[in-house]
Amino acid sequence: MSIALPPPVAAYFAAENRADVDALARCVVDDGVVCDDGRTIEGLAAITQWNAAARARYHHTVEPIDAVERAGATVVVGTVSGDFPNSPVNLEHIFTLEAGKIRSVEIR
Repeated sequence: MSIALPPPVAAYFAAENRADVDALARCVVDDGVVCDDGRTIEGLAAITQWNAAARARYHHTVEPIDAVERAGATVVVGTVSGDFPNSPVNLEHIFTLEAGKIRSVEIR
């Protein structure tokens, strides 16, 4: 399914599915924030490390299946498949943007 996403969000999912941690980092502002699995990850180096560790552990892909704008954020529901219990699961990815890049993403 093709969903219209803001360019940095589309680039984030493309990088995620290519397992390209460097391309994913280029989508995020230098002091960006990721909230995932009860943790808050701050800054590009930490975000790159988080993504590489998650990829090594779960070997996951994410297919966006729906997107809406809500309270100034882009909310994308993605089907996440990988090596983890109950795979696949649908998770919300809540993005805020700044200057053409991702300021934050919360995965829940």
